[in-house]
Amino acid sequence: MTPQLRADAARNREQLLATARGAMAEGDLALQLNDIARRAGVGVGTAYRHFPTRRALVEALADHCFTTLVEQARGASRHEDPWTAVELLLRALLLGQLTDPAFAEVIATGPDQDAVARTTTHREEFMASARAVLDRAQRAGCVRPDLSQDDLHRLVCGTAFALRIGADPTGRLELYLRVLLDGIHAGRPARS
Repeated sequence: MTPQLRADAARNREQLLATARGAMAEGDLALQLNDIARRAGVGVGTAYRHFPTRRALVEALADHCFTTLVEQARGASRHEDPWTAVELLLRALLLGQLTDPAFAEVIATGPDQDAVARTTTHREEFMASARAVLDRAQRAGCVRPDLSQDDLHRLVCGTAFALRIGADPTGRLELYLRVLLDGIHAGRPARS
């Protein structure tokens, strides 16, 4: 469990996160800690105390999205229809990557790059639910049997990248998701 921060430390941390979120929204993905500290109006030492590396800052920014995704993946793994579970899981993963650049960066890498144990825990919980969804869908004959969880992860990340470089990422989400689902469905196009 994370120790409780003093009120002033918690304020500084939130100010750093808000400033970094604003920088990402403006398209600044570099998130240089010295610059974030200056823009947040806190000392550089304070910034590094909260976030020793840029990666730790990015993971803190991605935490809410990752928490939500883990909950959605658990929900998908409990859905009674295996194919609907796959759709729910992939839609949630794509939306997370499209709406949160910090999450997109974190999920595109492996656990060996995690700076914070909480991120690794989120990753493990998500992967366990995703594995359950994929295994059940493959046993039901809904998803290609030759598709591994790593394959699916790469396909979703690639689809998210393709959406992000387009003019209307969220507007094309359903089309790209349908193409992805048709491609992973076992033997015939997925139902609408």
